[in-house]
Amino acid sequence: MSTLADLLAEHTGLPGGAVDHLQKVVAEWQLLSDLSFADFLLWVPYVEHPDGDNDKLGGEFLCVAHARPTTAPTAHPEDVVGTFIKVADHPQLRRAVVERRICREEDPYWYLGVPVRRETIPVVFDGEVVGVLSRETNLAVPRVPSPLEIAYLGSAGDLCQMVADGTFPSVEPTADVHTSPRVGDGLIRVDANGTVIFASPNALSAYHRMGHAADLVGVRLAPLTRSLIADPFDATEIAQRMLAAIDGQPSMRTEVESRRGAAVLFRALPLRPLDTPAGALVLVRDVTEVKRRDRALLSKDATIREIHHRVKNNLQTVAALLRLQSRRTNSAEAKEALAESVRRVAAIAMVHETLSMSVDERVDLDTLLDKVIPVVGDVAVAESHVKVRRGGQFGIVSAELATPLVMVLAELAQNAIEHAYPGGQGGEVTISANRSARWLDVVISDDGKGLPRGFSLERTDGLGLQIVRTLVESELRGSLSLRRRETRGTEAVLRVPLSHRR
Repeated sequence: MSTLADLLAEHTGLPGGAVDHLQKVVAEWQLLSDLSFADFLLWVPYVEHPDGDNDKLGGEFLCVAHARPTTAPTAHPEDVVGTFIKVADHPQLRRAVVERRICREEDPYWYLGVPVRRETIPVVFDGEVVGVLSRETNLAVPRVPSPLEIAYLGSAGDLCQMVADGTFPSVEPTADVHTSPRVGDGLIRVDANGTVIFASPNALSAYHRMGHAADLVGVRLAPLTRSLIADPFDATEIAQRMLAAIDGQPSMRTEVESRRGAAVLFRALPLRPLDTPAGALVLVRDVTEVKRRDRALLSKDATIREIHHRVKNNLQTVAALLRLQSRRTNSAEAKEALAESVRRVAAIAMVHETLSMSVDERVDLDTLLDKVIPVVGDVAVAESHVKVRRGGQFGIVSAELATPLVMVLAELAQNAIEHAYPGGQGGEVTISANRSARWLDVVISDDGKGLPRGFSLERTDGLGLQIVRTLVESELRGSLSLRRRETRGTEAVLRVPLSHRR
Protein backbone atom coordinates (compact mmCIF):
# COMPACT_ATOMS: atom_id res chain seq x y z
CA MET A 1 0.00 0.00 0.00
CA SER A 2 1.27 3.47 -0.87
CA THR A 3 2.08 5.77 2.03
CA LEU A 4 0.75 9.28 2.47
CA ALA A 5 4.08 10.76 1.33
CA ASP A 6 4.12 8.52 -1.77
CA LEU A 7 0.58 9.49 -2.80
CA LEU A 8 1.23 13.20 -2.28
CA ALA A 9 4.47 12.97 -4.26
CA GLU A 10 2.84 11.10 -7.14
CA HIS A 11 -0.42 12.99 -7.49
CA THR A 12 0.11 16.53 -6.16
CA GLY A 13 2.52 19.41 -6.50
CA LEU A 14 2.36 20.42 -2.84
CA PRO A 15 5.48 22.05 -1.35
CA GLY A 16 7.39 20.37 1.46
CA GLY A 17 5.87 22.54 4.20
CA ALA A 18 2.32 21.63 3.16
CA VAL A 19 3.24 17.92 3.04
CA ASP A 20 4.70 18.14 6.54
CA HIS A 21 1.50 19.79 7.81
CA LEU A 22 -0.72 17.10 6.28
CA GLN A 23 1.45 14.46 7.93
CA LYS A 24 0.97 16.25 11.26
CA VAL A 25 -2.80 16.24 10.69
CA VAL A 26 -2.76 12.50 10.04
CA ALA A 27 -0.59 11.95 13.12
CA GLU A 28 -3.14 13.78 15.27
CA TRP A 29 -6.44 12.82 13.70
CA GLN A 30 -7.13 9.62 15.61
CA LEU A 31 -8.05 12.04 18.39
CA LEU A 32 -10.52 13.77 16.06
CA SER A 33 -11.97 10.46 14.87
CA ASP A 34 -12.53 9.09 18.38
CA LEU A 35 -14.07 12.34 19.64
CA SER A 36 -16.34 12.55 16.60
CA PHE A 37 -17.41 8.87 16.59
CA ALA A 38 -16.69 9.10 12.84
CA ASP A 39 -14.32 8.10 10.06
CA PHE A 40 -11.97 10.77 8.77
CA LEU A 41 -10.79 10.77 5.16
CA LEU A 42 -8.09 13.12 3.89
CA TRP A 43 -8.70 14.29 0.31
CA VAL A 44 -6.43 16.34 -1.94
CA PRO A 45 -7.23 17.76 -5.39
CA TYR A 46 -5.87 15.38 -8.00
CA VAL A 47 -3.49 16.91 -10.55
CA GLU A 48 -2.40 15.01 -13.64
CA HIS A 49 1.05 16.60 -13.84
CA PRO A 50 2.39 17.36 -10.30
CA ASP A 51 5.38 19.32 -11.65
CA GLY A 52 3.37 21.43 -14.10
CA ASP A 53 0.58 24.02 -14.08
CA ASN A 54 -2.77 22.51 -13.14
CA ASP A 55 -6.20 23.55 -12.06
CA LYS A 56 -5.84 23.71 -8.27
CA LEU A 57 -9.23 22.10 -7.70
CA GLY A 58 -9.28 19.82 -10.69
CA GLY A 59 -12.27 17.58 -11.42
CA GLU A 60 -11.42 14.85 -8.94
CA PHE A 61 -10.17 14.43 -5.40
CA LEU A 62 -7.86 11.65 -4.21
CA CYS A 63 -8.11 10.00 -0.80
CA VAL A 64 -4.59 9.85 0.66
CA ALA A 65 -5.32 8.72 4.23
CA HIS A 66 -8.12 7.21 6.33
CA ALA A 67 -8.75 7.00 10.09
CA ARG A 68 -11.44 4.88 11.73
CA PRO A 69 -12.89 5.56 15.20
CA THR A 70 -12.30 3.25 18.13
CA THR A 71 -15.42 4.65 19.79
CA ALA A 72 -18.04 3.80 17.14
CA PRO A 73 -18.72 1.58 14.08
CA THR A 74 -16.82 2.58 10.96
CA ALA A 75 -18.62 4.04 7.96
CA HIS A 76 -16.05 2.49 5.58
CA PRO A 77 -15.16 -1.13 6.40
CA GLU A 78 -13.18 -1.38 3.12
CA ASP A 79 -9.97 0.48 2.32
CA VAL A 80 -10.56 3.89 0.74
CA VAL A 81 -6.97 5.14 0.45
CA GLY A 82 -5.90 5.62 -3.15
CA THR A 83 -9.44 5.97 -4.52
CA PHE A 84 -10.71 8.92 -6.54
CA ILE A 85 -14.02 10.73 -6.30
CA LYS A 86 -15.51 13.21 -8.75
CA VAL A 87 -16.46 16.64 -7.50
CA ALA A 88 -20.00 16.02 -8.78
CA ASP A 89 -20.30 13.02 -6.42
CA HIS A 90 -19.04 14.95 -3.38
CA PRO A 91 -19.50 18.69 -4.06
CA GLN A 92 -18.80 19.56 -0.42
CA LEU A 93 -15.10 18.90 -1.04
CA ARG A 94 -14.88 21.76 -3.54
CA ARG A 95 -17.10 23.96 -1.35
CA ALA A 96 -14.75 23.50 1.60
CA VAL A 97 -11.81 24.64 -0.52
CA VAL A 98 -13.57 27.59 -2.16
CA GLU A 99 -15.48 28.85 0.89
CA ARG A 100 -12.76 27.86 3.40
CA ARG A 101 -15.26 26.75 6.01
CA ILE A 102 -16.76 23.56 7.43
CA CYS A 103 -19.57 22.33 5.13
CA ARG A 104 -22.24 19.76 5.99
CA GLU A 105 -24.63 17.89 3.74
CA GLU A 106 -28.30 18.32 4.46
CA ASP A 107 -29.31 14.72 3.80
CA PRO A 108 -27.43 11.52 4.69
CA TYR A 109 -25.35 9.89 1.98
CA TRP A 110 -26.11 6.20 1.44
CA TYR A 111 -22.99 4.07 1.14
CA LEU A 112 -23.26 0.26 0.71
CA GLY A 113 -26.73 0.39 2.23
CA VAL A 114 -25.56 2.41 5.27
CA PRO A 115 -26.66 6.02 5.89
CA VAL A 116 -23.63 8.24 6.37
CA ARG A 117 -23.55 11.89 7.42
CA ARG A 118 -20.70 13.76 5.69
CA GLU A 119 -18.99 17.00 6.66
CA THR A 120 -15.96 18.57 5.03
CA ILE A 121 -13.29 20.54 6.85
CA PRO A 122 -10.65 22.55 4.93
CA VAL A 123 -7.08 21.90 6.08
CA VAL A 124 -5.37 25.30 6.13
CA PHE A 125 -1.60 25.79 6.20
CA ASP A 126 0.17 29.13 5.84
CA GLY A 127 -3.07 30.77 4.73
CA GLU A 128 -3.80 28.23 1.97
CA VAL A 129 -6.13 25.22 1.78
CA VAL A 130 -3.84 22.21 1.22
CA GLY A 131 -6.39 19.43 1.70
CA VAL A 132 -9.89 18.58 2.89
CA LEU A 133 -10.99 16.33 5.75
CA SER A 134 -14.24 14.47 5.28
CA ARG A 135 -15.87 13.52 8.59
CA GLU A 136 -18.23 10.59 7.87
CA THR A 137 -20.48 9.25 10.61
CA ASN A 138 -22.25 5.89 10.46
CA LEU A 139 -25.92 6.61 11.24
CA ALA A 140 -27.07 2.98 11.12
CA VAL A 141 -26.53 2.53 14.87
CA PRO A 142 -28.84 4.78 16.91
CA ARG A 143 -27.07 6.75 19.63
CA VAL A 144 -28.56 8.16 22.82
CA PRO A 145 -26.92 11.49 23.73
CA SER A 146 -25.02 11.20 27.00
CA PRO A 147 -22.76 13.63 28.86
CA LEU A 148 -19.75 11.77 27.48
CA GLU A 149 -20.96 11.93 23.88
CA ILE A 150 -21.91 15.60 24.18
CA ALA A 151 -18.50 16.46 25.64
CA TYR A 152 -16.67 14.45 22.97
CA LEU A 153 -18.60 15.99 20.07
CA GLY A 154 -18.18 19.50 21.46
CA SER A 155 -14.43 19.03 21.78
CA ALA A 156 -14.24 17.52 18.28
CA GLY A 157 -16.11 20.50 16.87
CA ASP A 158 -13.64 22.94 18.43
CA LEU A 159 -10.62 21.00 17.12
CA CYS A 160 -12.10 20.69 13.61
CA GLN A 161 -12.68 24.44 13.55
CA MET A 162 -9.04 24.92 14.56
CA VAL A 163 -8.02 22.72 11.60
CA ALA A 164 -10.00 25.06 9.34
CA ASP A 165 -8.41 28.06 11.10
CA GLY A 166 -4.94 26.65 10.48
CA THR A 167 -4.08 26.49 14.20
CA PHE A 168 -4.32 22.70 14.68
CA PRO A 169 -2.05 20.86 14.58
CA SER A 170 0.37 23.41 15.91
CA VAL A 171 3.39 24.40 13.81
CA GLU A 172 5.51 24.19 16.96
CA PRO A 173 7.17 20.91 17.97
CA THR A 174 4.75 18.65 19.83
CA ALA A 175 4.90 15.34 21.61
CA ASP A 176 5.12 12.04 19.81
CA VAL A 177 1.39 11.50 19.39
CA HIS A 178 1.86 7.76 18.87
CA THR A 179 2.90 7.36 22.52
CA SER A 180 0.70 10.12 23.94
CA PRO A 181 -2.53 9.37 25.79
CA ARG A 182 -5.56 8.61 23.61
CA VAL A 183 -9.19 9.55 24.07
CA GLY A 184 -10.04 6.12 25.48
CA ASP A 185 -7.23 6.36 28.06
CA GLY A 186 -8.85 9.29 29.81
CA LEU A 187 -10.09 12.74 28.78
CA ILE A 188 -10.74 15.86 30.83
CA ARG A 189 -12.11 19.15 29.55
CA VAL A 190 -11.54 22.36 31.44
CA ASP A 191 -13.07 25.76 30.77
CA ALA A 192 -11.20 29.03 30.18
CA ASN A 193 -10.73 29.38 33.95
CA GLY A 194 -9.13 25.95 34.33
CA THR A 195 -12.14 24.36 36.04
CA VAL A 196 -13.11 20.81 35.07
CA ILE A 197 -16.42 20.64 33.22
CA PHE A 198 -16.11 17.00 32.10
CA ALA A 199 -14.01 13.98 33.05
CA SER A 200 -14.32 10.55 31.43
CA PRO A 201 -14.52 7.42 33.63
CA ASN A 202 -10.95 6.38 32.76
CA ALA A 203 -9.65 9.85 33.64
CA LEU A 204 -11.41 9.61 37.01
CA SER A 205 -9.81 6.19 37.57
CA ALA A 206 -6.35 7.57 36.80
CA TYR A 207 -6.82 10.37 39.34
CA HIS A 208 -8.15 7.89 41.89
CA ARG A 209 -4.94 5.87 41.54
CA MET A 210 -2.98 9.08 41.98
CA GLY A 211 -4.75 9.65 45.30
CA HIS A 212 -7.78 11.85 44.54
CA ALA A 213 -10.89 9.96 45.64
CA ALA A 214 -13.58 12.60 44.89
CA ASP A 215 -15.16 13.73 41.62
CA LEU A 216 -13.25 16.06 39.31
CA VAL A 217 -16.08 18.21 37.92
CA GLY A 218 -15.98 21.69 39.40
CA VAL A 219 -12.35 21.35 40.58
CA ARG A 220 -9.53 23.53 39.28
CA LEU A 221 -7.35 20.91 37.61
CA ALA A 222 -3.86 22.46 37.70
CA PRO A 223 -3.65 23.04 41.50
CA LEU A 224 -5.20 19.63 42.18
CA THR A 225 -2.73 17.81 39.92
CA ARG A 226 0.20 19.69 41.46
CA SER A 227 -0.81 18.50 44.93
CA LEU A 228 -0.81 14.84 43.82
CA ILE A 229 2.67 14.72 42.23
CA ALA A 230 5.61 13.48 44.32
CA ASP A 231 8.43 15.52 42.76
CA PRO A 232 7.94 19.29 43.36
CA PHE A 233 9.62 20.21 40.06
CA ASP A 234 7.43 17.80 38.07
CA ALA A 235 4.39 19.06 39.96
CA THR A 236 5.15 22.67 39.03
CA GLU A 237 5.90 21.77 35.41
CA ILE A 238 2.67 19.82 34.80
CA ALA A 239 0.59 22.58 36.40
CA GLN A 240 2.28 25.22 34.24
CA ARG A 241 1.69 23.20 31.09
CA MET A 242 -2.01 22.87 31.87
CA LEU A 243 -2.27 26.62 32.44
CA ALA A 244 -0.28 27.31 29.27
CA ALA A 245 -2.69 25.15 27.24
CA ILE A 246 -5.61 27.15 28.63
CA ASP A 247 -3.79 30.27 27.40
CA GLY A 248 -3.52 28.76 23.91
CA GLN A 249 -0.02 27.24 23.94
CA PRO A 250 0.50 23.62 22.81
CA SER A 251 1.93 21.25 25.37
CA MET A 252 4.38 18.39 25.17
CA ARG A 253 3.58 14.96 26.59
CA THR A 254 4.68 14.68 30.22
CA GLU A 255 5.15 11.64 32.45
CA VAL A 256 4.95 12.11 36.21
CA GLU A 257 4.81 9.90 39.29
CA SER A 258 2.24 10.49 41.99
CA ARG A 259 2.83 10.37 45.72
CA ARG A 260 1.24 6.89 45.73
CA GLY A 261 3.64 5.59 43.07
CA ALA A 262 1.30 5.66 40.06
CA ALA A 263 3.00 6.67 36.79
CA VAL A 264 0.73 8.84 34.63
CA LEU A 265 1.09 10.43 31.20
CA PHE A 266 -0.43 13.86 30.59
CA ARG A 267 -0.94 15.93 27.47
CA ALA A 268 -2.81 19.24 27.35
CA LEU A 269 -4.29 20.62 24.12
CA PRO A 270 -5.50 24.23 23.79
CA LEU A 271 -9.00 24.85 22.44
CA ARG A 272 -9.24 28.16 20.56
CA PRO A 273 -11.78 27.84 17.71
CA LEU A 274 -11.99 31.04 15.66
CA ASP A 275 -9.22 32.37 17.96
CA THR A 276 -11.68 32.38 20.88
CA PRO A 277 -10.45 30.90 24.22
CA ALA A 278 -12.50 27.78 25.00
CA GLY A 279 -10.38 26.08 27.63
CA ALA A 280 -8.31 22.97 27.02
CA LEU A 281 -8.40 19.19 26.70
CA VAL A 282 -6.23 17.14 29.04
CA LEU A 283 -5.49 13.55 28.00
CA VAL A 284 -4.54 11.20 30.86
CA ARG A 285 -3.14 7.68 30.81
CA ASP A 286 -2.11 5.43 33.68
CA VAL A 287 1.15 3.77 32.54
CA THR A 288 2.27 2.19 35.80
CA GLU A 289 2.21 -1.36 34.40
CA VAL A 290 3.54 -0.36 30.98
CA LYS A 291 6.52 1.52 32.38
CA ARG A 292 8.43 -1.67 33.21
CA ARG A 293 8.34 -2.82 29.57
CA ASP A 294 9.25 0.67 28.41
CA ARG A 295 12.43 0.48 30.45
CA ALA A 296 13.51 -2.59 28.46
CA LEU A 297 12.92 -0.78 25.16
CA LEU A 298 14.79 2.27 26.39
CA SER A 299 17.70 0.04 27.30
CA LYS A 300 17.80 -1.29 23.72
CA ASP A 301 17.66 2.23 22.25
CA ALA A 302 20.46 3.28 24.58
CA THR A 303 22.57 0.37 23.34
CA ILE A 304 22.11 1.45 19.70
CA ARG A 305 23.03 5.03 20.54
CA GLU A 306 26.08 3.81 22.45
CA ILE A 307 27.20 1.87 19.35
CA HIS A 308 26.95 5.05 17.25
CA HIS A 309 28.88 6.90 19.95
CA ARG A 310 31.69 4.34 19.90
CA VAL A 311 31.85 4.33 16.10
CA LYS A 312 32.17 8.12 16.24
CA ASN A 313 35.00 7.83 18.77
CA ASN A 314 36.80 5.25 16.63
CA LEU A 315 36.49 7.44 13.53
CA GLN A 316 37.86 10.41 15.44
CA THR A 317 40.82 8.24 16.47
CA VAL A 318 41.41 7.35 12.80
CA ALA A 319 41.29 11.05 11.90
CA ALA A 320 43.82 11.85 14.63
CA LEU A 321 46.17 9.13 13.34
CA LEU A 322 45.88 10.53 9.81
CA ARG A 323 46.73 14.02 11.10
CA LEU A 324 49.74 12.61 12.94
CA GLN A 325 50.89 10.85 9.76
CA SER A 326 50.42 14.08 7.80
CA ARG A 327 52.68 16.01 10.15
CA ARG A 328 55.43 13.38 9.76
CA THR A 329 55.53 13.42 5.95
CA ASN A 330 57.44 15.91 3.76
CA SER A 331 55.46 15.31 0.58
CA ALA A 332 53.01 18.13 -0.22
CA GLU A 333 50.91 15.76 -2.31
CA ALA A 334 50.71 13.24 0.53
CA LYS A 335 49.80 15.97 3.01
CA GLU A 336 46.95 17.09 0.76
CA ALA A 337 45.65 13.53 0.33
CA LEU A 338 45.79 12.90 4.08
CA ALA A 339 44.00 16.19 4.78
CA GLU A 340 41.18 15.21 2.42
CA SER A 341 40.94 11.82 4.13
CA VAL A 342 40.70 13.55 7.52
CA ARG A 343 37.83 15.67 6.24
CA ARG A 344 35.95 12.66 4.87
CA VAL A 345 36.37 10.65 8.06
CA ALA A 346 35.33 13.68 10.15
CA ALA A 347 32.13 14.11 8.10
CA ILE A 348 31.14 10.46 8.67
CA ALA A 349 31.98 10.78 12.37
CA MET A 350 29.63 13.75 12.67
CA VAL A 351 26.77 11.68 11.23
CA HIS A 352 27.35 8.98 13.86
CA GLU A 353 27.59 11.64 16.56
CA THR A 354 24.17 12.93 15.54
CA LEU A 355 22.74 9.40 15.46
CA SER A 356 24.14 8.76 18.94
CA MET A 357 21.75 11.46 20.19
CA SER A 358 18.77 10.38 18.05
CA VAL A 359 16.07 8.00 19.23
CA ASP A 360 14.66 7.05 15.81
CA GLU A 361 17.67 6.71 13.47
CA ARG A 362 16.83 10.00 11.75
CA VAL A 363 19.00 13.06 11.27
CA ASP A 364 18.28 16.79 11.16
CA LEU A 365 20.36 17.53 8.07
CA ASP A 366 20.29 21.31 8.54
CA THR A 367 21.88 21.07 11.98
CA LEU A 368 24.40 18.49 10.78
CA LEU A 369 25.50 20.53 7.76
CA ASP A 370 26.01 23.58 9.97
CA LYS A 371 28.68 21.47 11.73
CA VAL A 372 30.19 19.94 8.59
CA ILE A 373 30.51 23.15 6.53
CA PRO A 374 33.06 24.77 8.88
CA VAL A 375 35.17 21.60 8.68
CA VAL A 376 35.16 21.89 4.88
CA GLY A 377 36.30 25.52 5.14
CA ASP A 378 39.03 24.70 7.65
CA VAL A 379 40.57 22.04 5.42
CA ALA A 380 40.43 24.30 2.35
CA VAL A 381 43.52 25.84 0.79
CA ALA A 382 45.18 28.04 3.40
CA GLU A 383 45.48 31.13 1.21
CA SER A 384 41.87 30.91 0.04
CA HIS A 385 39.33 33.48 1.21
CA VAL A 386 36.14 31.65 0.30
CA LYS A 387 32.97 31.67 2.39
CA VAL A 388 30.57 28.72 2.39
CA ARG A 389 26.90 29.51 3.01
CA ARG A 390 23.85 27.22 3.40
CA GLY A 391 20.37 28.16 2.21
CA GLY A 392 16.95 26.51 2.22
CA GLN A 393 15.72 23.64 4.36
CA PHE A 394 17.10 20.11 4.00
CA GLY A 395 14.82 18.73 6.74
CA ILE A 396 14.90 15.36 8.49
CA VAL A 397 16.33 12.35 6.63
CA SER A 398 16.93 8.71 7.50
CA ALA A 399 20.30 7.42 8.65
CA GLU A 400 20.82 5.47 5.42
CA LEU A 401 20.46 8.69 3.42
CA ALA A 402 22.37 11.00 5.77
CA THR A 403 25.89 9.56 5.47
CA PRO A 404 26.22 9.45 1.64
CA LEU A 405 24.39 12.78 1.26
CA VAL A 406 26.67 14.59 3.71
CA MET A 407 29.71 13.05 1.98
CA VAL A 408 28.50 14.22 -1.44
CA LEU A 409 27.76 17.76 -0.28
CA ALA A 410 31.10 18.06 1.52
CA GLU A 411 33.00 16.81 -1.54
CA LEU A 412 31.22 19.18 -3.92
CA ALA A 413 31.77 22.16 -1.61
CA GLN A 414 35.45 21.23 -1.19
CA ASN A 415 35.81 20.81 -4.94
CA ALA A 416 34.40 24.30 -5.53
CA ILE A 417 36.71 25.88 -2.94
CA GLU A 418 39.84 24.22 -4.36
CA HIS A 419 39.27 24.62 -8.10
CA ALA A 420 37.03 27.66 -8.63
CA TYR A 421 39.33 30.27 -7.06
CA PRO A 422 42.96 30.07 -8.23
CA GLY A 423 45.74 32.12 -6.72
CA GLY A 424 44.06 32.78 -3.39
CA GLN A 425 41.05 34.58 -4.89
CA GLY A 426 38.02 35.11 -2.66
CA GLY A 427 34.39 34.31 -3.31
CA GLU A 428 31.31 32.54 -1.99
CA VAL A 429 30.10 28.96 -2.32
CA THR A 430 26.37 28.49 -1.69
CA ILE A 431 24.67 25.21 -0.81
CA SER A 432 20.92 25.69 -1.32
CA ALA A 433 18.14 23.13 -0.89
CA ASN A 434 14.56 22.83 -2.11
CA ARG A 435 12.59 19.92 -0.66
CA SER A 436 9.22 18.54 -1.74
CA ALA A 437 7.35 15.32 -0.98
CA ARG A 438 9.15 13.53 -3.82
CA TRP A 439 12.56 15.16 -4.22
CA LEU A 440 15.41 16.84 -2.42
CA ASP A 441 17.02 19.25 -4.90
CA VAL A 442 20.38 20.75 -3.95
CA VAL A 443 22.44 23.30 -5.90
CA ILE A 444 26.08 23.96 -4.95
CA SER A 445 27.10 27.13 -6.76
CA ASP A 446 30.22 29.29 -6.83
CA ASP A 447 31.25 32.56 -8.48
CA GLY A 448 34.69 31.35 -9.53
CA LYS A 449 36.40 30.80 -12.88
CA GLY A 450 33.95 28.21 -14.19
CA LEU A 451 34.40 24.78 -15.74
CA PRO A 452 37.37 24.17 -18.05
CA ARG A 453 36.70 23.59 -21.75
CA GLY A 454 35.85 20.03 -22.62
CA PHE A 455 35.05 19.09 -19.01
CA SER A 456 33.07 15.87 -18.58
CA LEU A 457 31.83 14.55 -15.24
CA GLU A 458 31.89 10.99 -16.57
CA ARG A 459 35.53 11.20 -17.74
CA THR A 460 37.04 13.20 -14.88
CA ASP A 461 39.91 11.51 -13.02
CA GLY A 462 39.54 13.54 -9.82
CA LEU A 463 39.09 11.28 -6.78
CA GLY A 464 36.57 13.60 -5.13
CA LEU A 465 34.20 13.70 -8.12
CA GLN A 466 34.61 9.95 -8.63
CA ILE A 467 33.51 9.41 -5.01
CA VAL A 468 30.59 11.77 -5.54
CA ARG A 469 29.44 10.07 -8.73
CA THR A 470 29.61 6.63 -7.12
CA LEU A 471 27.66 7.70 -4.04
CA VAL A 472 24.99 9.51 -6.08
CA GLU A 473 24.41 6.53 -8.36
CA SER A 474 24.72 3.62 -5.92
CA GLU A 475 23.67 4.98 -2.51
CA LEU A 476 21.41 7.95 -3.23
CA ARG A 477 19.97 6.68 -6.57
CA GLY A 478 19.87 10.29 -7.68
CA SER A 479 21.29 12.44 -10.47
CA LEU A 480 24.14 14.94 -10.61
CA SER A 481 25.17 17.45 -13.26
CA LEU A 482 27.76 20.22 -13.43
CA ARG A 483 27.18 23.28 -15.59
CA ARG A 484 28.33 26.84 -16.10
CA ARG A 485 26.31 29.57 -14.41
CA GLU A 486 24.69 32.20 -16.61
CA THR A 487 26.75 34.96 -15.02
CA ARG A 488 29.97 33.49 -13.65
CA GLY A 489 31.07 30.32 -11.97
CA THR A 490 29.78 26.76 -11.76
CA GLU A 491 26.67 25.00 -10.49
CA ALA A 492 26.49 21.40 -9.30
CA VAL A 493 22.86 20.28 -9.43
CA LEU A 494 21.94 17.27 -7.28
CA ARG A 495 18.52 15.61 -7.23
CA VAL A 496 17.81 12.85 -4.68
CA PRO A 497 14.50 10.90 -4.55
CA LEU A 498 12.85 10.75 -1.13
CA SER A 499 9.99 8.36 -1.86
CA HIS A 500 9.97 4.60 -2.53
CA ARG A 501 13.27 4.11 -0.70
CA ARG A 502 14.15 0.55 0.29
